[in-house]
Amino acid sequence: MKPTQSKSGHKKKDAPAVQANSPAWYNSKLVLSLISAFAVLLTYLIWNNFFRVEQTQAANNLPTKKAVKTAQVAATSINTLPIAIADREELRKKLVSQLEEVDHTLCSYREASKYPLGSRPIDEHPDQIYPNQAITEQHPMRKRDGKTDATIQVSSSQSRVYLAANESVSFSVQAKDANQQSLPIFVTRAFSTGLNFNSDRPSSQLPLAFADNGRDGDAQANDGIASALLHPANTSLAGFHGTIRTEIEYTVNGQTGRLFFDVIYSPELPATWAGKIRDGIENGQLVFYLPIEVRQAGRYIVNARLDDAKGQAFALLNFNDLLPQGRTEIRLSAAGNLLRDKEANFPMSLRDIDGYLLKENVDPDRSLIPRIEAVAHKTKNYSLKGFSDAEPDTEERRRHLKEFSKDVELAKAALIAFDPEQARRAFPQSACSLKRQASTMGSTTK
Repeated sequence: MKPTQSKSGHKKKDAPAVQANSPAWYNSKLVLSLISAFAVLLTYLIWNNFFRVEQTQAANNLPTKKAVKTAQVAATSINTLPIAIADREELRKKLVSQLEEVDHTLCSYREASKYPLGSRPIDEHPDQIYPNQAITEQHPMRKRDGKTDATIQVSSSQSRVYLAANESVSFSVQAKDANQQSLPIFVTRAFSTGLNFNSDRPSSQLPLAFADNGRDGDAQANDGIASALLHPANTSLAGFHGTIRTEIEYTVNGQTGRLFFDVIYSPELPATWAGKIRDGIENGQLVFYLPIEVRQAGRYIVNARLDDAKGQAFALLNFNDLLPQGRTEIRLSAAGNLLRDKEANFPMSLRDIDGYLLKENVDPDRSLIPRIEAVAHKTKNYSLKGFSDAEPDTEERRRHLKEFSKDVELAKAALIAFDPEQARRAFPQSACSLKRQASTMGSTTK
């Protein structure tokens, strides 16, 4: 033991440690160290051999021989350590937890990728079901000094956020008291201006008239709702590309309030729709062809909603690809397995189609195509038997499923090596796998 220096300058030995250095303490620490060392060894051996597994699971769902051998090497360390039964049970729980975790990763990826990106269930995109519905907001009255008055509730609405060339947008504002009774509202000042974030020079202001007269964007006269219509193509903002802000000042009960609306305007038409839509069955999928005249070549993003025969929103279809200049067609497809899984009713309706030319490294980053509102096309009557129930078989999906399956295989091998009896029992599964299994059995019995 190393001597220490006393205050008097004489060297003395350290006093014996109390309890902390007792033999019992050393034994406990040794066991914990051995357990930790094994955990590190097991993890290293398994993951070091991750990319060298020969095959995925065999027909009997057991791991490959190499995976088992790898795990057995690690398991040998367990059997030679003086680990208590409770510690072994804890280790088993960790191995089971690891298996369930990698099984969940595999299952959730398989579920998320079983339909193509261009054909997704509509319930995954609730904000895209009715894209042309007005955007409404309700809040306490915001006064000029920045304070609010909670006794006056102001409702504002705008018919859309994105405007293609020649499209218009309507704005409305209404005031109510705490009992939701309408209050007279008077718009005293309103103007629209193009926001230019890259310039210090302010844009010109375009006056806008709000009224409650049943005209110019106002739905009904004298209903307590003041409205206005903005049609940029007919104003000094016709050539502006970007965000147009409309600011208004109003009075309610003698108090002045403020609010604003933003829309994104695209003055150029990169492409226009050019004919009737047609549908058919190709490779087990329901396909639509939309004729289009492309003025500017580039990458186009197009979205469309598909409803079933009952008018229920069914799927969101997406096109994302390069288009050459000239007349061509945009192809949208609804996956056969999606139609069969959700038991689609025909004829189906394609509606609310919108799209844009994507522009990279510029702001704004898109030029809008004129939207097609409401139903644009109804399909023929098809039988579900004519559609394929196969899941996508792309190189990317195969690669990911293969790698995630390796994780599951190694986790199973580690569990068998730790507990050989596990090979005779069903393996633990994640909640995702159990749900998928139940769903598969349910569809089989139909």
